[in-house]
Amino acid sequence: MLPAEGFLMQPMYFRMVRCLLGSKRRAAVVVAFWVLIAGLLAGAAPALESVKDNASANLPPAASDSMKARDLVRAQLPGQDTTPAVIVVRGAGADAAASARNTVARITSALSETARPDQVTSVISTVTAPDAAADLVSQDRGSQLVIVPITGSPSDESFQHAVDQVRSLASDRAGPTEVAVTGPAGIATDTVKVFSGGDKVMLLATVLLVLVILLAIYRSPLMALVPLLAVGVAMRVSETTGAVLADAGIITVSSQTASIMTVLLFGVGTDYALIITARYREALFDEPNRPRAMQTAVQRTAESVLASASTIVLAMFALLVAVSPALRGFGPYLALGVAVMALVAFTFVPALMLLLGGGVFWPGGVDKAVERGRGAGVWHHIAALIARAPVRVASAVVALLVVLSAGLLGYHESFNALSGFRTATESEHGQQLIHEEFGPGEIAPSTVVVRSQDDLRSIPAPADIAAALADADGVSRVGERPRFGEDGRTVFYEVVLDLDPYSSKALDAIGPLKEAARAAADVAGVEDATVLIGGETAQSADIRSALDRDTTFIVLMVLVVVTAVLVLLLRSLLAPLYLVATLILSFFATLGATTFFTLTVLGDEGIGNRVTPYVFVFLVALGIDYNIFIMSRFKQELRTLPPAEAISAALTRTGGVVSSAGLILAATFAVLMTQPIRELFQFGFAMAFGILLDTFLIRPLLVPALVRLFGDHALWPERPRHPMTPAAPAELAATPAAAPRPTPSR
Repeated sequence: MLPAEGFLMQPMYFRMVRCLLGSKRRAAVVVAFWVLIAGLLAGAAPALESVKDNASANLPPAASDSMKARDLVRAQLPGQDTTPAVIVVRGAGADAAASARNTVARITSALSETARPDQVTSVISTVTAPDAAADLVSQDRGSQLVIVPITGSPSDESFQHAVDQVRSLASDRAGPTEVAVTGPAGIATDTVKVFSGGDKVMLLATVLLVLVILLAIYRSPLMALVPLLAVGVAMRVSETTGAVLADAGIITVSSQTASIMTVLLFGVGTDYALIITARYREALFDEPNRPRAMQTAVQRTAESVLASASTIVLAMFALLVAVSPALRGFGPYLALGVAVMALVAFTFVPALMLLLGGGVFWPGGVDKAVERGRGAGVWHHIAALIARAPVRVASAVVALLVVLSAGLLGYHESFNALSGFRTATESEHGQQLIHEEFGPGEIAPSTVVVRSQDDLRSIPAPADIAAALADADGVSRVGERPRFGEDGRTVFYEVVLDLDPYSSKALDAIGPLKEAARAAADVAGVEDATVLIGGETAQSADIRSALDRDTTFIVLMVLVVVTAVLVLLLRSLLAPLYLVATLILSFFATLGATTFFTLTVLGDEGIGNRVTPYVFVFLVALGIDYNIFIMSRFKQELRTLPPAEAISAALTRTGGVVSSAGLILAATFAVLMTQPIRELFQFGFAMAFGILLDTFLIRPLLVPALVRLFGDHALWPERPRHPMTPAAPAELAATPAAAPRPTPSR
């Protein structure tokens, strides 16, 4: 057994391992404990679907100007705590205007009857509000809009059902006209449907993909099932615990977070199981007693695997520095899942393998399993290549990463949720109709709020401000009449931009529009006026500002966390620097390749606005795992080998298992590409590509080449103590033959 060393390996932990894995009976207790915990939590916790919060994840920080404007609208204008569905009607035939008018009358009548959905508060159309015809009728009179305010939270099933009823009523009365329901209510409902439709496909695809890869790696059905059973237990415990915490208001869980949790646990869980079982097979070569071999395997992997899990958990908690709800609420739930997965990996996985006995290696048997764990010949050749030409290997890898990073020249982001759907939706069709018939800005008008110390209702200032806003750059029109708040000191203007409200140009226009409103208020004589802008464009602008700020802080925090873990693990100041540098290069190369593939090849409108920080956090936190595994093994090999031979031995010993782990992790993230959401597709592609880079270029080529180049200084300031009789290179290049050993005992 190895001596206890390192910041995670303590004698108390070793005693616990010996206690839990001392016999089959004790292993059975461990397995039963986890099954019981999963069952009890499942019975006590609410369903995860019932506590998901998709609304807040798509909002800017509560302290932003757009959210303050929204709060003023709700406080000062009665009946504004609703989410509007927008029905767009395009007339048909020679008299399109009459066709649209008749359809609007039928829809208005249907939505005004007692049979209408309970959550529909009113109907705003040319029938109920003739004075608003200028805003509701297209310039050629062939199309009209019907506004249907709906109460409730868009994440509630009752709200979504109400939108479906509105769509059904509108469709039934459409006649020959073209009708679509869009607007915030339609978009929110379609978003939920798109997510829910892809979850089951994603879970099934993940399970099947991981099972096939595990069968190819292990060539044993039972051993392939062990990681999947462990992931199933960890997922059940994590989801139920997360549901309890979300129900109590301690954390938030969105549909995107839940989807990423699924693939993260499958990837990380199978990785940890692979690392532990690989060491178990190695230990069986020298120790035929299975419980003792498993104890040795767990102890030898404890430092690296727990360092890996700690890095991911700390990186997830680093997201708490964010002010964006989308980022801030993302971390705790995923940190919980990884922590649970690590506990399951170190207890349930080894216990279940001991419980299954020799049958876990069927049909090949123990001997073949042990031989497969001794290292494949390809890794000896790679180690020899690096030993011969470390400079050329390192230079070639770095050059390739720089070329891939060139894709960032085309990088730009998108804040249009509808363009992010990779499947047809009614809300997107409705948005296109509005764009064609009314202009790009009509789908999402902005609300300019001017608040004064004095009553504004009896002075000409509000009209003067409206006139000034109408002349502002980028404004298509301003609502005919400003609306006054209940206090008389707040006035609201509906402003329609002549830009796509979700485009970067529209987001850039919010700042100048705010300045124009403030200047107009000053000229009109409104002293100390507070000017705010609300609406979806303003909210997107605030989200962009918050994400830009958050990304900077998160990058710094994650780099500090990863560097600190490496310093503690390796007892080195130099090694963490060049290891982190490889991760940064890998991130730029990954983002460049993702930009080129999704924007240039696939034609996406832009990179999803949250994809970049997500990719950085996950790629760095997960990518460092493989560096941790090889460098931890490097330190262990230094006990008997000089640095040059130690890194070759570490690469040979970890090559097969870490490459298998990386392949599985990349494959699980690639499953996100089956989701009909641009952000998840791009995130899945980026993670799969980046993990493959780390698995097959960074870890087996660049890192060993750098270690060879630094030589005795690779772990500076720590210097290796050279063994008295180092192994010859020829011995290292040969795969040890299996020595005869007694039959493993129970």
